[in-house]
This record gives sequence, structure tokens and C-alpha cells, in this order.
Amino acid sequence: MKNGIVETETVKQIKRIRADIDAGLTSEQVAQRKEEGMDNKPVESPSKTTKEIIKDNVFTYFNMLFAVLSALLIAVGSYRDLTFMPIIIANTLIGIIQELRSKAVLDKLTMLNAPVTTVIRDGKEITVKSKELVLDDIAVFRAGNQISADAVVVGGHVSVNESLLTGESDEITKKNGDKLMSGSYIVSGSCKARLEKVGRASYISQLTLQAKKTKKGEQSEMIRSLNRIVKCAGIIIIPIGIFMFIQQYALNEDIKTSIQSMVASVIGMIPEGLFLIASATLAVSAMRLALEKVLVHDMKCIEALARVNVLCVDKTGTITENTMAVSSVIPVVSDMSEDEINGILSDFAAAQAADNVTMRAIKNKFMRPAGKTAIGHTGFSSEFKYSSVTFNDGSYVLGAPDFILGDNFSRYTGIIEDNGRKGYRVLAFGRYFGRPDGKALETAVDPICFVILSNPIRKDAPDTFRYFAEQGVDIKVISGDNPVTVSEVAKQAGIRHAADYVDASTLTTDEAINDAVMRYTVFGRVTPEQKRKFVKALKKNGKTVAMTGDGVNDVLALKDADCSVAMASGSDAACQAAQLVLLESDFSKMPDVVLEGRKVVNNLERSGSLFLVKNIFSLILSILTICVGISYPLKPSQISLISLFTIGIPALVLSQMPNKELIKGKFITNILLKALPAGITDTIIVAAMMYFGNIFGVSQTDIATASTILLSIVGLMIVFEISKPMDVYKMGLWIICAIGLVFCMVFVSSFFDITKMSPRCVLLCINFSIVAEPCMRYLTMGMKQVQKFFIRSDDAKAKNAA
Repeated sequence: MKNGIVETETVKQIKRIRADIDAGLTSEQVAQRKEEGMDNKPVESPSKTTKEIIKDNVFTYFNMLFAVLSALLIAVGSYRDLTFMPIIIANTLIGIIQELRSKAVLDKLTMLNAPVTTVIRDGKEITVKSKELVLDDIAVFRAGNQISADAVVVGGHVSVNESLLTGESDEITKKNGDKLMSGSYIVSGSCKARLEKVGRASYISQLTLQAKKTKKGEQSEMIRSLNRIVKCAGIIIIPIGIFMFIQQYALNEDIKTSIQSMVASVIGMIPEGLFLIASATLAVSAMRLALEKVLVHDMKCIEALARVNVLCVDKTGTITENTMAVSSVIPVVSDMSEDEINGILSDFAAAQAADNVTMRAIKNKFMRPAGKTAIGHTGFSSEFKYSSVTFNDGSYVLGAPDFILGDNFSRYTGIIEDNGRKGYRVLAFGRYFGRPDGKALETAVDPICFVILSNPIRKDAPDTFRYFAEQGVDIKVISGDNPVTVSEVAKQAGIRHAADYVDASTLTTDEAINDAVMRYTVFGRVTPEQKRKFVKALKKNGKTVAMTGDGVNDVLALKDADCSVAMASGSDAACQAAQLVLLESDFSKMPDVVLEGRKVVNNLERSGSLFLVKNIFSLILSILTICVGISYPLKPSQISLISLFTIGIPALVLSQMPNKELIKGKFITNILLKALPAGITDTIIVAAMMYFGNIFGVSQTDIATASTILLSIVGLMIVFEISKPMDVYKMGLWIICAIGLVFCMVFVSSFFDITKMSPRCVLLCINFSIVAEPCMRYLTMGMKQVQKFFIRSDDAKAKNAA
């Protein structure tokens, strides 16, 4: 502070003395910048701390509720009614483990792998930790170094790999005044550069922060549905629980019995096992996929991929092999022989580094140099689409025809488009009258020949894309190559509507992108930023989007997609940011992941409906007992017995059964419609048992036992119904559950409050168990018709949206 005025950042910038190029910063200047926070410390992860994760999972609304219920049961000495607690503990532990696992993956995400950097300080060249760099440091970068902070070249010149920005591992020449972006690599040469942006302000830090951000509120449909169910239950159980306790105490004048009845009704309304079975099922699926060489970082993506209706893929590495070969050379001049052209191309290739698949293919093909001596060269510029070599007798350029031929391009469109339609990549090679500097060419190149290259189509690509077409998944091919070439490759791979292509460089507005993503299948000349816009536009149009990627430049688009898939052969950053990693970079594994997702969703619909049967029954019966003024018939231990053999065990086993059916309808609608027949049947027969039991003078303990038996019978009926079509394994499961119920009721009856019934109670129990079957059957038939109606309605909406 000076004269009562706080110095602004601008004033500080003006007062700061910049370093001399040869002397660098002084020790005092470095210390000053560190005090002002102008250092290159890595950004902290925005993810929650371990303490916060544990706190958020332990101190939840439902955990607090169960803690209160447990305390009440302990206070009255009803310890055996605490059988619901293991599930609550398991739910909490699974939630903590899943979040900690996700945090570990995000925390490991790094795009800067330069632990040390060479700088000039106090006139000496020294090596310091990259995190100790400060603003205005003079850094010395040499071949192989990664640029650790945004800088500007102040001496020397280098060739840089900027795949972070372009997605293409090609060289770009940097000279005095040119900017160096953090995260890029020096391929050749050396330079001095002044650091302009460090720490949080650098490009790589901003990219890392965005990549590490978790998408709050974005959950799969299944998890959203489960949350909605739990939220509804959480709202209604408090008032019902209070009224239930008051009403039961007024009837019985016994605190222990009143608490038992209240706890039984409340825990019956809470689907505490739903999240447990969902988490366990997804975990087992992740292990199965691991055996297929597919690594799952985020388990919810298994469901997301099963629901995907748009899959965005790159050409190279997904449709084609990640290699390239020269197919032919087409001369366009008459004064040079084939050998002369091959000689010049060989000299050109010898002067270039084999730092990308295109140049490796050129060098592998042209290996007979004519003996020309190179006096200068520029690596491939992904911005201007060419590379060049200057010899004593002039300069030669190799690049994209539409970028380097200028006005000459129209004369050769026939050659270019004919080969492009066959799926080849076409490069023009010719003489340039001037000396290229890696920037935009001032005049057109005089062509000598066209070099035709090709990527072989992956053998399994047509079968994979045919599978997705059969499943109603639209493919969007997104590539930086010429759209005509990409379109032809897509046709050869069997992708539907591959002829519908567009040059993404013409899509200059968000409105144009929104329109194009719905109209076209193939997109050429796509920039990394456009990839992200494409994903957002598709999601805005109601699509569920999967995105494949392998480069650092794909990271943000992968983060925005509903399901992201990376190839293990790609960058570490892409593999860490993606939800799925194909460990063998084998795209043909994708159908296996889709089938695994279908199995999870379809089986959890069946399993989830078992849990909701109990919730529906408990809710209706609780309201009924409060309104009518009668005792709640069940105890917590009896609810636990029914849950174990008609919900827990069958739900767990059925969730692992093979299921390849298409996912139809909404998750929450499907499980509710499956659960309603059994829930209503339970309510009818238990209410009838209570009513007629009171008329015939049956004791409350007998009614409780009879109600447990009746609920067990209906529970076994719904297990049989949702297990269809039956096979030997499902029938074996059903028999084991039935035997387990009988065993517990006979041999450990006291633990579950099962008592011997009077003859009257036995007769009533038999009558109502007979009534349960037709009641359940007709209700199920009705709900199936309702479900078909909803599915037809959803299909019609989807067609209209398309």
C-alpha cells in the first residue's frame, strides 16, 4: 500500500523489471515474484478431499434416519430388529470406495510431465524444479523438452509438437516472437523463451482444471431414477413414522411395541438395498469387462453406453489402422522422369524427421536420394497444412492440395476428388518460388506430382459398425482430414449415410454446428474445439452421446460426452479422462460393452422392482392402519426375513443373469409397473387378513405370522414372474429361496418372531394365499398393457425428435 492506495496488478506489472535475455532474473527478482504468487506451482485438484468424501457419505439424511431408528430399538431392548443395519453400512462403504476411486483417477490426471526446467538466473544456466519457475524467467528449451509454462521465443528457433492444440503430432517451426504453449514438446533445435503465463494462468493448467472438473448433477438415467425414488421415500416417511408411533401407542399403550411397529413400517418404505444391488452389479460388470481388456474408470458409463444413440469416432485408429502407406505417385509434369521425381522426394524425405505417420510413410517409400543438400526445412504445420525443404536449387513443398496449390487447385480437382472418393489421402508435391518459413505461403506451389496415401480399414470395423446400425446408433465420423477422403473411408467401413459429409471449416457459428450435427454423418477438417461443440450440440438435441478419443486435444470433448472411450495406445491424459479404456485399442470390443450395459440395466429393472414391492406395500398399509386405527401387523425382523429371500438374494442373482434385450422405456416407469401388481396384491391380502382376523378373534401375533407367510408367498410369485423365461438356474434360485423361507420359519422362528398359528388363522392364511394368485395374475396383465403404451409413446417421441 502506498499513500493509502492499494497497488493494482497493472501497476505491479509496470514496476516489474523484465529479465535480460543473457543474464536472466536475479535472485531478488525471483524471490519478489514468489512472494507475489507469480510462480508455476501446479493447480490443486477441484475434487473433494478424502475427509469431505467420508463426511458426505456417512452424514446423509437416510443414515441419520437409520441411526435414530437404531437408537430407538436399542433403547427398548429390541436388538434382533436391527437386522437392517448391515445393508446400511455396506451402502455407505461402497459409496465411499467409489468416490475415493474416482478421486484417485482424477488426481492422477496430468498433462505436464516436465519435473525440471533449465533457466538462466544471475547470468548462469541452472536447472530448477518446474514448479519453482516464475513469471519472466528466461527458460532454455532443447530437443526432447516439454514446455512447462506459456512462453515467447526470444532467441533461437525450434520445431515444436503441438498435439495439445491440433490433435496432430506434427512439427511447427517457432522463431523469435512466436508463442510456445505449455504442454507442447520441442522436437528439434533449441531456444531461449521468456515465461509469460505460469501456474494457474498457463494453458496447460487451464486445460487440466477443466479436465478434472466433475460434472455435477450429471447422472445416468438409472441413478437419477433411484435418487428420485429415495427422495420421495425420504419426504413421506417422517410424517408417516410420527403418526404411526402416536397411533400405535394409543392402541397398545406400550412403547416397545409402538416403536417396533413404527420402525417396521418406516424401513419397509425405504429401498435401502436398491443402491447396494446397483453398486454391486456395476462392480461385477466392471470386473467382467476387465477380463475382456476393457478398463472401467466410471461405472455409470456401462449403463450410459447401453443407452447411447450417437457414437462419435475418429477416422484414424478407429475406422482405419493407425498406420499409413504410399499407394502411388501421379506425375503432373512432362519434363521430369519418374526416377527424377522419386529422387527429389527421397531427398525431401531425408531432410524431414519421421515424427508423424504421414512422414514415416513417405520416408519408407522414397529411399533413393538424388544427392541434393538441404540448407533449410520446416516441419509439418498443422495450421497451414504443409512441410518444406530448401535445397541449393530452390524450395519444395509437400502438403494438402487445397492449402498449397492456390489458384492451381481447380486444374487438378479431378485427380484429387477421384482419389479422395476411393478413400485415399492426397498430398501435392511441388516447387515453391521463395523460401517457406512455416507460415502461410505467399504464392501458389507449382505442382510436380501427387502422392497418394492410404490407411487400411480395420478388419473388424465393418462388423462393428453394422452392429451399431442394427441397434439404432447413429455414427458421426469426426476427422481433421479432407471430408471427401473421410467419407469414402466411412463408406468402405460400412457406415450408414457416409455420403453425407461436410467441411467443418465452413461451420463458423454455433447455429451452423447445431444444424450440421443433425444433418451430416462425416465431418472433415475438424478442430479440437469443434469436437467439443459437436458433442454439446448433439446433447442439446436430446442425444445420448459416446465419444472415442486418443489425444490430449480430445480430453475436454471426452469429458463432455455421456460416455467417453479412449484407446490405450493414445495419450495418458485421454486414458485418465475417459470413462472406458480399450486396453488393446480394439474398437471391436465396443459391442461387448454395450451388451454388458444392457444386461445391467435390464436386470436391475427386474431386481429393482422386487425392492419397490416392499416399499409400495409398506406405504399403502401404513396409511391404511393410520386412517382405520388398527395395529400395524409386522415387526422389523419379519420384514428382514421377507426381504432376504424374496428381494435380496433373488435380486443379487438375477442381476448377473445374461440379458441381451434392447432397453425399452424409462427405468423408473418400468420398475414401478413391474412392482405395482405384487405391491397391491400384498396390500389386499394382508389387509384382508387383518380385517377377518379381528372378526374371528385371531391374536395380533398370529396375524403377524400369517401376514409374513402371505407376503413370502406373493414375494415368491413375483420372483417367478420377473424370472421369465425360466431356465434351470432361475428355477434353482426360486427353489432355494422357498426352502430358505421355510427353514427360517421352522428352525429359527423365534429370531424372526414367527409363532405357531391357531387353526382359524391357518385357514384364513390358506384362503388368502389362494386368492393372491388370480389377483396377482390379472394385475400383472393390466400393467403389461400400460407398459406397452408407455413404450410406444416413447418410441413415437424418439422418431419425432429424429
